[in-house]
Order: sequence, then structure tokens, then C-alpha cells
Amino acid sequence: MATDTARPSDPDVATLTADAAAKEHARLGDEIAAHDRRYYQDDAPTVSDAEYDALRRRYEAIEDAFPELKGIDSLSEKVGATPSAKFAKIRHAVPMLSLGNAFAGEEVEEFVARIRRFLGLGADAEIAMTAEPKIDGLSCSLRYENGRLMVAATRGDGFEGEDVTQNVRTISEVPQQLSAKDVPAVFEVRGEVYMRHADFAAMNERQAAASKPLFANPRNAAAGSLRQLDPKITASRPLHFFAYAWGEVSEGGLPADTQSGVIAAFKRWGLPTNPLTVVCRSAEELLAHYHMIEERRAGLGYDIDGVVYKVDSLALQRRLGFVSRSPRWALAHKFPAQRAITQLERIEIQVGRTGALTPVAKLTPITVGGVVVSNASLHNEDYIKGIGGGGEPIRGGVDIRVGDWVVIQRAGDVIPQVVGVELERRPPDAKAYEFPTLCPVCHSHAVREEGEVVRRCTGGLICAAQAVERIRHFVSRDAFDIEGLGEKQVQAFYEWGLVKQPADIFTLAARDAEPGALTRLKNRDGWGETSARNLFAAIEARRRVPVNRFLYALGIRHVGETNAKRLLRHYGTVEALREAALSAVPPGEEHPKGNDAWAEMVATEGIGAVVAEAVVDFFAEPNNQAALDALLKEVTPEPMEAVASGGAVAGKTVVFTGALEKMTRDEAKAMAERLGAKVAGSVSKKTDYVVAGADAGSKLAKARELGVAVLSEDEWLDLAGG
Repeated sequence: MATDTARPSDPDVATLTADAAAKEHARLGDEIAAHDRRYYQDDAPTVSDAEYDALRRRYEAIEDAFPELKGIDSLSEKVGATPSAKFAKIRHAVPMLSLGNAFAGEEVEEFVARIRRFLGLGADAEIAMTAEPKIDGLSCSLRYENGRLMVAATRGDGFEGEDVTQNVRTISEVPQQLSAKDVPAVFEVRGEVYMRHADFAAMNERQAAASKPLFANPRNAAAGSLRQLDPKITASRPLHFFAYAWGEVSEGGLPADTQSGVIAAFKRWGLPTNPLTVVCRSAEELLAHYHMIEERRAGLGYDIDGVVYKVDSLALQRRLGFVSRSPRWALAHKFPAQRAITQLERIEIQVGRTGALTPVAKLTPITVGGVVVSNASLHNEDYIKGIGGGGEPIRGGVDIRVGDWVVIQRAGDVIPQVVGVELERRPPDAKAYEFPTLCPVCHSHAVREEGEVVRRCTGGLICAAQAVERIRHFVSRDAFDIEGLGEKQVQAFYEWGLVKQPADIFTLAARDAEPGALTRLKNRDGWGETSARNLFAAIEARRRVPVNRFLYALGIRHVGETNAKRLLRHYGTVEALREAALSAVPPGEEHPKGNDAWAEMVATEGIGAVVAEAVVDFFAEPNNQAALDALLKEVTPEPMEAVASGGAVAGKTVVFTGALEKMTRDEAKAMAERLGAKVAGSVSKKTDYVVAGADAGSKLAKARELGVAVLSEDEWLDLAGG
């Protein structure tokens, strides 16, 4: 549950400078993309629908205020997440887009008024609309050809989904054959795969009896069941389906000229449709139906998170068209979060894989929306104090204390959070909570960067909460690149107690060969004599690495490949960088105070105060120093390759895209940097060259749009001097 969450309070978009907006836009983009991956690929969301929607709204508001930030890679133009590599991919003939959201009746009224204005209709003109429950499941498209089910696919990123045909065939409610006479030759039915509450409870009982992990909620269970690699497992799961839309249809094939008429045809063809779908003729009728469904929600037997409104006339739908990733003619009216009041028994601090300290409220258990809640998110220390990330008060400036009676909200039925305090019930002896400044796992210093709301553990090399993730980073391709030591192996070695910090990797072979070794690696599960020997050889081959890769491998916050090179081009060695970092912090002080060592680091080209402070915090932590000393006894960092100061590409910004034939992408980047060029990940007006290999995509299109010079691989090699 310990994750980096969105700031509960942010500066108004109208007050942002262009630079601040760009940084905020990039931050939100990374966070939204991560949440999309967890929701659509992993079936394991870590934020509520309401939190996610808030992130999306702010991201799009920034783009509205700063249009130059909206490129072809903007998340406002995308839906879902990239399909998993575990499944074959299906390209949707008609994209599966998402819907705009509303959270208040006034927004629904404005939606209807906006449609009237767009169509040039009077304020009293009647517009028929369907209203249907918004099922909380997994979107799926079923392609029928001559009435026979041929292909089933998940939504994926909206344009390409996962092939789940064999799994969908196991759902009894999905017809294998549509025999009605008016079924088009090609017809893609779209709907939602879901799980009923009773089936979910029974399945979790079976999981518990078999000592297997329980599912978090019906939506996750349904999504995980449909996305099984073995259709037999899917067949054993109680899945259901509601049809509510369509994709590709052969010419002239629609059975009706209204949304409601097509849904009626679905039912006639034998497809399951939701009986609570009705036609309304005004905003008042839409809202009345919404409130009726809201009242009946708990008794439906399956999860819904709102009501969807669609213009009924298909001709009007075509006139209205689409905006961004959503149709103008449809809207999802979300339900408000479900709430309850209970007592806060204690606050626990969880440390995430990135070192973020996240406070969690431990509550007297209470049922909220049919789920027993005993834990809730408290976001960060400012949230506990009653102020937001921007220093603005929330909950009227009331802090949260152990012993308080608190209001719990399950927004979107995912992760509960504390949203209020019953101040009149506060115990007289309740004390303000003091957020720890030491990591509760490894006792290293936990620090906050200026402008950040998250406090992070600085003991990255030794903290058990971060260890597996840090070691995975250490051995990754752009760091030490140790072949045979992937994610699974790192996890296993950590659990076996063989590798707890980076230096342990290089003593592994010696410890394995000791006469007293309890279990030799070659005798462990998944290993043999050859694989163990190959791993030890791969480790031995990495005892000497370029110093910039060594620094990058340490996993210092804000020190990626580029900043590692910048720092080492300035300081030369890790020892010199460490000495500078320690000199920047006077004894007994937590932060740099502006001495010469600090000024020199901040002035290093491309570094600045944020990166410098992260470097100082890392080297100032004694636990990290001990781990670094142990590592340097095993590994020798070598000088970086010299950078050419002249030549045709020195000082130029280059972007590589597509598949190269004569070298890998990493080799091409390294070569460009060695020749003094700057390698960028995206195309902009400042890009000098785009080197396009086979199957180049959006970056090539962007280059042509901006008039950037495009080179083939051979042309690049000629320009770079072979």
C-alpha cells in the first residue's frame, strides 16, 4: 500500500509559470502512466478512481493553459495502457475510447446544454438520451463474423488490445453464435466482463481454504481471471458479461438508428444487456434515474461506479463526433465516494520501494460500502498536519491525531483514505503526530527535498524496504549489466540471504565455494552447475566498469545516466564526488549551507540545487558510506571515455528511433555522446537530427511535422565519421 500518492493540494494552474507547468505536466504524466499500467495491465490499482480522475483533470487543465505541452505523446490523447507482452495483440478496427466524467448534477446539466449549443438547438429542445449503469469490470470487444464469435480482445491502450478469445469462449453468457437474421456480416460487440458479489465471496472462500492469496475486489478478480494464460483457469472463474456498445460494423449493418434500438437488438440476438438501461428526455430525467440507481446500488449484486449517458440518435452522435479521447455525445456520471466514521488507533509508516515514507492509518474496523476497512491512506506528513502539498490548509486546517474519530472515504471503491476529523470527539490527551525523521526500517536519515511533500529514506544501499529494487537497478543493463542476474534471481538471492547489498554480489562466488556453505548455488532450485558457473563469470567480468555507470548504479535520486556523466566529467572520480558532498554539509547540519563545496556542485553544468542536495544526502548517510566502502573493495571504477570537442555532431541534439541494423540503440547513443552530441528521448524544435531505423513511428512523424532533419543509419554514420 505504500506508494507515492498525488499531492492533496496543488497550486492553481493559473498561477504556474511556463517552467513550473512543464515540470508539473511531466510529473503528472509519469504518475498517470504508472497508474494506467497498474490498472490495465497488472489489475492492481493503487489509487482510487477519484484520485486518478483528479490527476487526469489537472494534467488536462495544464495542457489547456499551456498548449505547447500537448504533443502527440500526450496522455490526454491516450486511453488505457500498452497491452501486456504475455498475450498476442489485436488491433481494434475502431478505437475503444474512454468517456468524459462528471461528478455533480450541474455538470450533467451543462453536458446537455453543451450538446444543444453544438447542434444549434433551442434551450427547450428535447434530446433523447440513454442512461445505463457504469459496470466496474474489464472492457472487452467481441468480433462476430457471419454470426460466429471469431476474436475477443481487451481494450489495451484503446487502439491495440490483448487477444483473450479462448478465455472469453469459457464465459457462458457470451454466445458463440448469433443466429438472428438481422445480424450483420461483421459486427464487433463491446461490453464489460465482471464478477458478481456472491461469486466473488465464494471464490475468495475457496482461495482461503487453499491457502492462496485473496482477491482485493470483484473488478480485480474479473480482470485477473480474464487475463489468464490458461483458459482452464478462466473457465473455473464465475465471469459475466454486459453488452452496451459496438465497434466495427459491415456497411449498412446496424439493426437500428438509435442507441437504445441497437441495445434492444443485442438482447434479441441473445447477448446479455443491463435491464436498468432506459431512455430519458431531459437532464432532470437523467439525474432522477441516476439517483434511483444510486439508491439501488448496494442491492444490485455487482459493482458499478456511476451512470453513463449517451445521445440516443446515432445520426446526432455522428454530428457531435469526438474531442480528444472522448465522444462529445456521451458522459460518465460518477458516484460520490462512500464514507463512514471510525477511530484512529495508531499511525504506521510504510517504506516504499523508492524510499518514500507513507503514513497509514490503523483504524477500528468498520464496513464502508460493503467492505471491512481497517487501514486508510494518510498520504504524507503535510496531510496529517492539515496542510496540502502547496502549504494550503485542508480539512479546515485540522490535523490528524491518534485517538481521533475520523471520516473514512472509499473513493472509487479502491483505497480508503481519511478525509475528515470529528474535532468535537477528540480525546483531551491526544497529541500532535510527529513524523519520523529516521527510516523505521533501516534507521537512516529520512529527508524532504525543497518543494516536495514526500519524505524519503536516504539509506538506499542498505534499506531492506528498498533493497530488492535497488539491487535490480544496480545490475540493470545501463548500470553494471550483469547477465543472468535478472529480477527473479535478485528476488530469490535476497530471500535466501545471499545478496543484501551490492557488494554481496561480488563476494557471492567466494562464499559459495567456502567449505561451510550450507547450500551451494548449483544445488538450489532453478540452478545447476553450468548456470551457476556462468553467473559467477558474468559477475567477475563486471569488476571494472566506467565510473559514470558505477555512479548511476548506486541509485541516487535524480542521478540518472545523464547526470551521472555530468557529475563525473566535473569531479573525475567517485572519491572526489564523495569528498565534495561531505564538504558541502557542515558537521551536525542536515542541509547544505552555501559553502564553496556546495556552490561548486550546484554550479556544475546541468546539475542545480535539487540534484546536488540528493547527492549530498546520499553520501552524508553513514549507512551508505559503509556500503559504498564495501563495494569499492570489490569493484574498480574506470575513467569515462573522453568526449570529442569538435566534429560534425558535437553539440548537436540527436534522437534515435526505430530498429537500427549495424549497432544497438544503446551503442548508437554511447557513440553519439562520445562524439559530443546530446541524445534526447523525444523530438522537439531544438532537435538537430532524428536517426530513423526500421519501423520508426511517432518520433519520425513528429520530426517531419517540425521540419527536423531525418537521417538513415548510414547517413548518420557518414556524418559521425564512420
